Amino acid sequence: MDELVERVDGQDRVLGVVSRREAIREGWLHRVAVTVCRDDRGRILVHRRSEQVSRFPGLYEVEVGGAANVGESYEQAAARELAEEMGIRALPRLLFTFINRSGLSPHWLGVHEAVGPDAVVPDPDEVAWHGWLTEPELGSALLEWRFTPDSHEAFSRYLAFRSAQP
Repeated sequence: MDELVERVDGQDRVLGVVSRREAIREGWLHRVAVTVCRDDRGRILVHRRSEQVSRFPGLYEVEVGGAANVGESYEQAAARELAEEMGIRALPRLLFTFINRSGLSPHWLGVHEAVGPDAVVPDPDEVAWHGWLTEPELGSALLEWRFTPDSHEAFSRYLAFRSAQP
């Protein structure tokens, strides 16, 4: 069964409930929550999606996340996705939201940050590989590896957000 999401407008107000497949097909805005996960040394968790996933199989990602379920806040969705995909129990902090047009369809993207443990237990159905990269290593990887469209957009905005903080 296809997951249900809230269709939202340009101000992120709920218009109704639709299937995610329908939202993508029709180009309707809906909510997606992602987390940039760092370890206590500042390295960033990067992973490669399994070949079995329906969206962007085999591509790398800088963030962990997915669609927000009906009635779920960005923070709740981010925490759920971290636990489901990486086995990380953390409380992601929402940094900002924006309308992302670089994925399969336009969506509101809530970008979070969390500090995760070195020991990650990814779901093998979702994640084929994971590792912790320094920012310079990640910068090189973004140029050399095939990443999801959301990764480039979300991570560049994440870095801009962090550099603007006092």
